[in-house]
Amino acid sequence: MTRQTNKKTSFWKNVIKYRALLLMVLPGFIWFIFFFYIPVLANVVAFKDFHYSAGGFMESLKESPWVGLDNFKYLFASKDAWLITRNTIAYNVIFLLFNVFFAIAFAIIMSELRNKRTVKVYHTMSLLPYFLSWVVIEYFVSAFLNTDKGFINQLLVGSGADPIKWYSNPTWWPLILLFMSVWKGLGYNSIIYYASVKGISDTYYEAAMVDGASKWQQIRNITIPQLLPMMSILLIINIGNIFKSDFGLFYVIPKNSGPLYDVTSVLDTYVYNALTATGDIGMASAASLYQSVVGTSILLVTNAIVRRMDPDAALF
Repeated sequence: MTRQTNKKTSFWKNVIKYRALLLMVLPGFIWFIFFFYIPVLANVVAFKDFHYSAGGFMESLKESPWVGLDNFKYLFASKDAWLITRNTIAYNVIFLLFNVFFAIAFAIIMSELRNKRTVKVYHTMSLLPYFLSWVVIEYFVSAFLNTDKGFINQLLVGSGADPIKWYSNPTWWPLILLFMSVWKGLGYNSIIYYASVKGISDTYYEAAMVDGASKWQQIRNITIPQLLPMMSILLIINIGNIFKSDFGLFYVIPKNSGPLYDVTSVLDTYVYNALTATGDIGMASAASLYQSVVGTSILLVTNAIVRRMDPDAALF
């Protein structure tokens, strides 16, 4: 009894001691509760044949019949289940590999520049796409890919070749989406690695230069090994998002074109189309819950594997 009393006293002493920090955290904590954790309870819709009624959401939830796993059965029985799962995983894995490679390469190149003003200019230019909305970027993409007046088709016609119907031909779209993903995320991702590279002690490089190591040998044996802890943490986070696609990239950039459905349809666009086209809220919720559960499971498994290999490199 005395021990429990001491624990309670110690707890409230810590609350009073760190009250300033707790007050700083409180707005974010409240925001997470209301906009992240409470909405999770609405996942019960995935197990109901949900239809809106005049009484509002709660009344609709009560009146909608319980169907158990039927929404998931319909989802996995359709041909779309394999398509959207394959596209989501394949695109995210490829995006992850290319984004990491180009971000590290760009960060190392920036770290080799001695003119700080030049580095700032390059970082600012590379960050600009990250802050642009996909809606704005779509206008630039359309200026290049428009069938009649697009810049690329104008060059093709001028050279005697036939124009390409970009929004009807799915052949080039995996490469277009890959390029857009790398282009938009390069600045943000490279700055994280750039900060890590600049944090590496110069004594390592000085010792390597004394031993006659080339620049590539320094990068391979010093820079990249020193970046591995940061790479591991970012890799775990990104793998956890492997079932979460960039909605703007896959919906806005291809203009939700029907002929491109097989190469641009992912889980996020499927959920949106299910809501807007069919109005099937239950199946759309089932797809979202499936996405969340699998993504969380992959995150936990990946973190467990990394923690077993190197506890210091694990996320938690």
